[in-house]
Amino acid sequence: MSSHQSEHETTVVRLDDGHHIGDGGIPEQFVNPGLPPHVERLSDLSDMGAKRAERQVAGLFGLSILGTLLFLVAYFAVGTHDRSFVPGLGKIATSNLLLGIGLGLGLLGIGLGAVHWAKTLMPDAEVVEERHPMRSSDEARQGFVDVMRGGGESSQLFRRPLIKATLGGALGLFSLPLLVQLVGSLGPLPRKQLSQTMWNGTPAHDGTYEPYANGFPRLMRDPENLPIKASDVTIGSVYHVLPEGLLPDPETGEGGLEHGVLEEKGKAAVLLMRLDPSQFQDTDGGRKAQAWGHEGIVAYSKICTHVGCPVGLYEQTTHHLLCPCHQSTFDVTDDCKVIFGPAKRPLPQLKITVDGEGYLVAAQPFHEAVGPSFWERG
Repeated sequence: MSSHQSEHETTVVRLDDGHHIGDGGIPEQFVNPGLPPHVERLSDLSDMGAKRAERQVAGLFGLSILGTLLFLVAYFAVGTHDRSFVPGLGKIATSNLLLGIGLGLGLLGIGLGAVHWAKTLMPDAEVVEERHPMRSSDEARQGFVDVMRGGGESSQLFRRPLIKATLGGALGLFSLPLLVQLVGSLGPLPRKQLSQTMWNGTPAHDGTYEPYANGFPRLMRDPENLPIKASDVTIGSVYHVLPEGLLPDPETGEGGLEHGVLEEKGKAAVLLMRLDPSQFQDTDGGRKAQAWGHEGIVAYSKICTHVGCPVGLYEQTTHHLLCPCHQSTFDVTDDCKVIFGPAKRPLPQLKITVDGEGYLVAAQPFHEAVGPSFWERG
């Protein structure tokens, strides 16, 4: 196009061939480009086409129904430990795979069905609306109300009972996965799972702990998984300790937990250290700490009572345990009483003794729940 066009025509100016000086002419009103020719849909031309579109929409809503049913069946019937091979992904949980497919089909069927319904059966009139003040007139507002009331009729919702039935079924059933997840996926009540550890017993499949048949377990070094003799714990030393049976035997590779190793390790981790008996304070806490230990050897939970971080620092000269996350400090000489930081409770002490061979063993489990507070701390 040249730079001299009718004032009602659009001028295209190239920016790569030099300067252009405009004439200052701007049209008072742009030409209405209009609408392209209206193309009739097959569903508008024949009742057979409309019926075909109706069946297609109903089929998509039916696909949503099947997907939702698949989700519900997989949720209740497929175990969480089952695995399936998927090309490109490898082995994944069958439950997760079926739940994802079911939920995806449920959403896809409703979405595609609604789009196809709108494109084939809902009104196809093309309307141009001139700009007007933001507030419509009272007549226009009443007209909007009348249009909304007639929307059900104009969308053929009442004339197409098959669509109405399948859409209702798809939307109604699709609410069930949301309710099932809200109610069921919270899992069983924790009971005493948060208050007990492997120092109480061996974990069972239902989340409980079965008492040990022969007393309580030995204290094992982590990660070597070797028992500890009291004579090996010198003053100033500190050991990271786990209960016997949590990790496999280092020589044979047998034993240990098959599932939930990290969860149990996170609750049962213990710090073991030895003090001169004269260093314990002459307080109720200091006397209790010494009585629950063995010849100055004491064991405390490694899990900070503030937000559950691992207590990772031991000051040998002051006998303080420090949590590096928020600097909570615990005094070992006074039953790990909090002397600094945001923690509100001492670290729980594990009562220990020795067996016939001189190895350190737990005399009883923790007397309170380890770690930070929770709603039913017991």
